[in-house]
Amino acid sequence: MFRFNTIKMEIAMKKIYVVCILLVMIGCANENSLEKEINTIPIDLNVVRFDQIFLNATPSDLPKLKEVYPLFFPSSIPDSTWVYTMRDPLQKELKQEIDIVFSDFTTVQKDIKSVLQHIKFYFPEYTIPKVYTVTTEDYRKKVILYEDMILIALNTYLGTDHKYYEGIQNYIVQNFKKEMIPVDIATEFALTQLRPSRDRSFLSKMIFHGKEQYIKSLLVPNASAAMQFGYTERQIEWAAANEAQIWTYFIEKELLYSTDNKLDARFLSLAPFSKFYLELDAESPGGIGRYIGYQIVDAYMKNNDVYLQELLEKTPEEIFNNSKYKPKK
Repeated sequence: MFRFNTIKMEIAMKKIYVVCILLVMIGCANENSLEKEINTIPIDLNVVRFDQIFLNATPSDLPKLKEVYPLFFPSSIPDSTWVYTMRDPLQKELKQEIDIVFSDFTTVQKDIKSVLQHIKFYFPEYTIPKVYTVTTEDYRKKVILYEDMILIALNTYLGTDHKYYEGIQNYIVQNFKKEMIPVDIATEFALTQLRPSRDRSFLSKMIFHGKEQYIKSLLVPNASAAMQFGYTERQIEWAAANEAQIWTYFIEKELLYSTDNKLDARFLSLAPFSKFYLELDAESPGGIGRYIGYQIVDAYMKNNDVYLQELLEKTPEEIFNNSKYKPKK
């Protein structure tokens, strides 16, 4: 029986840090050249601050709003509901809170433009959508890609310690910060490019999420690895230090080719922690299988001369068999 390497994690992270510094130094020139090229891609970005438009509106403005923005006013909802919302003091407070966090929208808009430029570079056929900022009552719907639009719910990015998020679990709230907007756009876009495999094995599902994470790593290269996975820095350090032990666990428990759907909740779904059924579960981040899936896909891309579009068409079996994946101990 193996043990997770939490005691040696600090030493491992120092080694990882040194390796990362060397890799950065070696690859810096090429990356800078690529990023400069991507940054020159022309993007006609016009972010419509519909959240401000609606929160500043009065009932007399409603007919005009419905005419200009019909999508946001479904016919199933009576005008009286919108009038009540406009007059609700809580909506005025919400506007004030959004205005405080997003007093300067320049940086956010720049980040949105950057992720769209990266999408255009790697997926040149993609038509850049219109971007609208909105508010939502469902915190699970932070970013929505709908036809030719991106909807960004700003009230889900007010900061991890904001009073509005009391009662929501920490593993969710830790990503309720404005720096996550480009990452969340990349996530939603990546999912539109993937087709679920008919293979329902645990390994296949890990590689599906690995592809998702690989696309994200290309679209938001300036975001930390922790942010790309929706982890804290401590959680990504734990995953890196224990990668070999996690993989050993999956092998020893014969999980790779299992079709047990319970493994989704244990290792793939967003959760407070992953479920190895060991004492150290609480130290692990949720969805650790996504992390392993990314490592497999990343190893495949490093060891094979394959374009991104080809990767998306490869089967999980092809990717795994040719990845030469072997986590360092």
